[in-house]
Amino acid sequence: MEKEILEGGLNINRRRFLSRLSLGIGSAALGSLMIPDLFSSPGEKAVMTGLPQFAPKAKRIIYLFQNGAPSQLDLFDYKPKLQELFGQDLPESVRQGQRLTGMTSGQKNFPLAGTKFRFEQYGESRAWISELLPYTAQAVDDICFVKSMWTEAINHDPALTFFQTGAQVGNRPSMGAWLSYGLGSENKNLPAFCVLLSKGKGNGQGVYSKLWSNGFLDSVHQGVQFSSGENPVLYLNNPETINKRDRRLMLDKIAALNQQSYEAFGDPEINAKVQQYEMAYRMQTAVPEVTDLSKEPESIVKLYGPECMVPGTFAANCLLARKLSENGVRFVQLYHQGWDSHGNLPGEIMGQCKDADQASAALITDLKQRGLLDETLVIWGGEFGRTNYCQGTLTKDNYGRDHHPRCFTIWMAGGGVKPGVYGETDEFGYNIIKDPVHVHDLHATVLHLMGINHEQLTYKHLGRRYRLTDVEGRVVKGLIA
Repeated sequence: MEKEILEGGLNINRRRFLSRLSLGIGSAALGSLMIPDLFSSPGEKAVMTGLPQFAPKAKRIIYLFQNGAPSQLDLFDYKPKLQELFGQDLPESVRQGQRLTGMTSGQKNFPLAGTKFRFEQYGESRAWISELLPYTAQAVDDICFVKSMWTEAINHDPALTFFQTGAQVGNRPSMGAWLSYGLGSENKNLPAFCVLLSKGKGNGQGVYSKLWSNGFLDSVHQGVQFSSGENPVLYLNNPETINKRDRRLMLDKIAALNQQSYEAFGDPEINAKVQQYEMAYRMQTAVPEVTDLSKEPESIVKLYGPECMVPGTFAANCLLARKLSENGVRFVQLYHQGWDSHGNLPGEIMGQCKDADQASAALITDLKQRGLLDETLVIWGGEFGRTNYCQGTLTKDNYGRDHHPRCFTIWMAGGGVKPGVYGETDEFGYNIIKDPVHVHDLHATVLHLMGINHEQLTYKHLGRRYRLTDVEGRVVKGLIA
């Protein structure tokens, strides 16, 4: 029998006291979600989770993910040796019995395929850039080309999932969700994590909502997908018979019911749902303004290209990403599909580059002229690279390339990154010979640029502490200015 406490005529035991205390804390937490400034003194800024842990070089990220894996050998990693040995078999001493996909494992020969596109060197770094990327070539002095990326995954879904979540399997929080959890948003009227989709002219690979999932984090950290339709965020607008006042009254009633549920069950996801409702209410005003591209000056339209006025294109999404970022969205994730060129690579990659080149370079220029590039990290790249040998029949004008996880190129700009060329591959473009960068290393470095120690941004789930870099990853100091 627990000891009874008699104080001021109130008869209460320890169990009842602690139970009532926890409900009071829950009510306070719910109130702080609905009214973010509830416990702040006038003029005091909201404190998130104690992060960043040190002075960040970047405040925001725009990730231009090129889904399907662009061919580094036709865009960035110039290998004249492949031209000299065109059509000859890949030496076993170079391949070293490395893993192949099921699409080429049955081939008797692996004919080397040099690119048909011309390369030139640009900028102070003298980086080699393909003729397919004339706009990127002009922005080269702001770009860091990482030529020594590698991953274990050799098929699209696990490789894509790995880049987004740090694991090849699903149900893990994505990078954007981790940053939302750690840093929150700079704008209480917009989500911390937004997702934009576009599709190019090449062979496409699907993208799925698990790629921007909150995983085991609270659902408030899930990425919010913007569409190219009349309503950029689905189900955000009020029905015709509901006005803003009615919506406010409805949300207040729902919040009261949810408060009762929270007091009964103590489920933190209830609070997360209330926070999502409140965010949606605030977004009703913020989203139409930030997604309106019609007010952009002619100089910006010319910079990004005319397709930036066509909703759903890569160019339009790059421009929208700039607007979201400058309005305080912490992480903007673009997916551009169509890079999976197993056959007719020259034809398909020309179309993809026409879609992506100008807008990608324009985003760098636009951020720079607004004074935002130094605090915005831009990342460009796919889930792995392409082989130096041809998949299927090889001709001088036509070839395809299979998946190649052993080495590939991504680039980054702004956000504290050191411009130039990092890493090196062999003369066959098959293996890394200098400064390898694993996916976990990239994640650790990105978090470091955002002021976060990747080993300390953790979340306890199912009895263990998880993090974006799992149990690996190192900060690549050579990438940091």
